[in-house]
Amino acid sequence: MTKTKAVIYCRVSTEKSAQETSLLRQKEELTKYAGAFGFKEVEIFMDQHSGYDVERDGLLDMLDYMRENKIKSLFVQDETRLGRGNARMAVLHLLQKYEATVYTLNDAGPVVLNEMDTMLLEILAVVEEYQRRMHNAKIRRGMRRAVENGYQPQNNLKNRGNIEGRERKDVPVEEIVQLRQKGLTFAEIATTISGLGIPISKATVHRRYIEYMEHFED
Repeated sequence: MTKTKAVIYCRVSTEKSAQETSLLRQKEELTKYAGAFGFKEVEIFMDQHSGYDVERDGLLDMLDYMRENKIKSLFVQDETRLGRGNARMAVLHLLQKYEATVYTLNDAGPVVLNEMDTMLLEILAVVEEYQRRMHNAKIRRGMRRAVENGYQPQNNLKNRGNIEGRERKDVPVEEIVQLRQKGLTFAEIATTISGLGIPISKATVHRRYIEYMEHFED
C-alpha cells in the first residue's frame, strides 16, 4: 500500500565539483530507500554547504515544506547530513516538534541516537514546555491585572478578525495607552495584546506609546 508523501534531504559540505557526485548518489540511493518503505511521492532538497551552519537554503526550504504540508517522514543518508554540532541538535529538535520520523540509510530504519543526544533532546523539550507555560502565565497575569483595573478586551478589541465588517488596526494604540495608564509595563502590554491574537513586541508597544504621547503633547 502506498504511503503518504515523504521528504529526502541530501547534503555535502562544499561546492566543489567532486562533491556533486556524492550529492547525486545520495539522491538516487535515498529515492530507492524511500520507495522500499512504500513512499512513491517524495520531495527532494539538497545543499552544498557546511553542516555547522543552519542558514542553508535547502534545509530551510525543507523545514518549511514539511511544516506547511504536515510531512511526517524524512530520509537522509545519516544524521550528520542534517547538521554538525549544535546545528544538528537544533534540526533534530525541530523535527521532533514536527513529530517527524527520520529514516537513515546508515541505521537501515529510523535514526538511532546515542544516549547523550536522546537526553539533550528530552531536556530541550522540557525547557521549551516550561518556557511556553511561563509565557502563557505572563499573558494571564497581564490580562488579570488589566481586567481588575477595568479593562474589557471583548469591547476594546471587538473589531479583531473583521467581525463587524471593519478591518482592525494592525497595532491597537488606544489599547496600549489604556493598559499603560492602568499600570502595566510595556512587556506586560505586549504579552497581553499578543495573547488576544495581535502579535506585537515590547519595542513596538513602547514606540507606539511614545509616538501617541508626543502627538498629544504637540
